[in-house]
Amino acid sequence: MRMKTTIAAIALTAAIPSTAFAQACGGDFAAWREGVAQEAASMGVGQEGLSALSGASISQRVLDRDRSQSVFNMTFRDFANRLISENRLQNGKRNLEKYADVFARGESEFGVPGPVIAAFWALETDFGAVQGDFNTLDALATLSHDCRRPELFRPELIALLQLIDQGTVSPDVQGAWAGEIGQMQMLPSDYLHKGMDGDGDGKVDLKASSPDAILTAARAISELGWKAGEPWLEEVKLPADLPWAQTGRNTKLPRSEWAAMGVTQRDGSPLPADGLQASILLPMGHKGVAFMVYDNFDIYLEWNKSLVYTLTAAHLATRYSGAPDFDAGNPEEGLAPEAMKLLQRKLADRGHDVGEIDGILGLGTRTAVREEQLRLGLPADGWPTPTLLSNL
Repeated sequence: MRMKTTIAAIALTAAIPSTAFAQACGGDFAAWREGVAQEAASMGVGQEGLSALSGASISQRVLDRDRSQSVFNMTFRDFANRLISENRLQNGKRNLEKYADVFARGESEFGVPGPVIAAFWALETDFGAVQGDFNTLDALATLSHDCRRPELFRPELIALLQLIDQGTVSPDVQGAWAGEIGQMQMLPSDYLHKGMDGDGDGKVDLKASSPDAILTAARAISELGWKAGEPWLEEVKLPADLPWAQTGRNTKLPRSEWAAMGVTQRDGSPLPADGLQASILLPMGHKGVAFMVYDNFDIYLEWNKSLVYTLTAAHLATRYSGAPDFDAGNPEEGLAPEAMKLLQRKLADRGHDVGEIDGILGLGTRTAVREEQLRLGLPADGWPTPTLLSNL
C-alpha cells in the first residue's frame, strides 16, 4: 500500500554511472534490460542476479495498479473506519504481547514504540497474512521501464538483483505491486541495507520471520528521523474561534501557544504548556475530527505520502497504546472524485501547484484550498466543499 523514497534509494541512484541512462526508460524492453544488466554488473551483481533479470518481463497488471489507486479517494473517516477493524485491533494487541521482547528491543535500540510498528504491520499485511501476489522482479522491471517514475524504481530493481545474487530472496519472490516485500512491505533497498536478524538464526528473512520484520521496521523508521520518547499524534478539542488559517502541517507552534488559543486535550483537560512543536490537522475540515501532530508524524509521511493512510496508521498506533476511537464530529459535505478533479483544475488555473489532477486530496491540494478559502473569506481549514467549488 505504500510507496516511499528512501535515503538508500537516493544514494543508489547517485552511484549509477551516467552512461547507464542512455535508455533510462521506455523503448525496446530487451535493449533496456540489457542496459540494466550492464549497470547491475558494474555495481557488483553476479551471475545469479543477472540470470534472474534475463527472465524479467512487463506486467500489465502492475501498470494497471499503478494508474488506479482509488482507495486514496476516500475520506479519512471512511478510510480509517474501513481499515481499523475490531479484528485488527485484537490481533494487534495479541501480537504486541506475543512479540513483547522483540518490540522492547526495537524501542531500546531504535527508540520506536511497539504500537507504531504494530500499526504499520497491521495495515501493510495483516501481520504477515497478506504479503502480495505480484512477482517482485517483474513488478520492478515494469515500473523501471515505464517512464512515469523510473528514477524511483530503477534503484530498487538493482537492489533486488543484489538480494537475489546474495541468495537472500529467490528470483520468484512475490510482494506488492510496487515492489515492496515481506511482512512490513519493505522496498528492496531497505531490505538490503536495513535488514535485521531479529530471531538470531543468522539470516534476514522479512517474509517468514516476524522478529526480523519488526526489528527491520524499527531501524527503518528510526533512520527516517524518529525522535525517541516524543509523541506522534493525539486527538484534541478546538475552540469555535480558532484561527483556522493556522491549521495544517505548514504551521508548527509550541503547545503552549495552542493552549493559549483554547486548544485542549480531547476530554477538555489542558494541554501541557510546553515548547513541544505541533501542528493541527483537520482531515475533514473544522467541523470534523481534529488531531495535534508532532515532528514524529512527519516520519509517517516518509513511509507513505497519503495523508489519509498516514493519519490512519498514526491513529491506529494510538489505539494500540490505549486511546479511544476518534470522534468524527459533523463535517461538511466533501467532494466526489470527479468534482475534486474539477476543483484541482480550477486551482491549477489560478496558479496553484496541486500536482497531478487525480481527484485525490493531497497536501498540495489542501494547501491551495486553504489559500483560496482565505481569499474568499471562508474558514481556511483546507477541506474542499461544494460551496468552495461553486465560489471558484
